[in-house]
Amino acid sequence: MAEAQNQYIRLWEEFKRYFRLQIDYTRLTVVEKLSLLLAAVTVSLVMGVLCVCAMFYLSFALAEVIGQWTGVDWAAYVIVGGLFAILMLIVYAFRKQLIINPVTRFVTRLFLDKK
Repeated sequence: MAEAQNQYIRLWEEFKRYFRLQIDYTRLTVVEKLSLLLAAVTVSLVMGVLCVCAMFYLSFALAEVIGQWTGVDWAAYVIVGGLFAILMLIVYAFRKQLIINPVTRFVTRLFLDKK
């Protein structure tokens, strides 16, 4: 009887140890996934800011070129603004294919992909 009780106690201790190890493993996995997600968001933000800066200067250069061709500076800025408005409409129209689906695939792969 005492031997059976000792086995149950050892089994219970092993179960508690296994449960603690599973909790630690889950914590480490969550930290790893969140750090990868945060790194991806940070890289995307930095690239976005740099892209906006480049587009700012390129749009002014394009407006200057169009202004020289047309001879009217304000019309050149209106044309460049119109091009950006058309670009915004295209991105909005295809937002699911361009933005939502890639982000969803990335997050799904990050959190659900088993190695």
